[in-house]
Amino acid sequence: MTGDDANALRTWVIALGSAALMDGFSMIGVETVVNATPQSLEALLAGLSQHEQNAVIFLERDLARSNGPWLQRVRAKGGRIIVVEIPSLNAPEEYHTRVEEMVRGMFSVQAPDPQS
Repeated sequence: MTGDDANALRTWVIALGSAALMDGFSMIGVETVVNATPQSLEALLAGLSQHEQNAVIFLERDLARSNGPWLQRVRAKGGRIIVVEIPSLNAPEEYHTRVEEMVRGMFSVQAPDPQS
């Protein structure tokens, strides 16, 4: 197997987020991008997609909700790149998954408008 073949079979595991959160990921051997921006996330996803790389990407909440075009494309396509949203260390109580938010939205009863 050549180096190119081995690289094609590799699955990247990368975490992006705040320095404090990334410390834990780097301690277990995960490649990290500290204090990543939505732009650096987009560049990473574009590169992985264009080179048809397999990856599991852990994103701190704010980055996961940035909704850039490559992030939207990766989520819509599925398959090679899996995106996992993780809560931030300083506000774990604010973390709610997208599925949870969708279910709450479907089953919540809205109070009537008092001005109607």
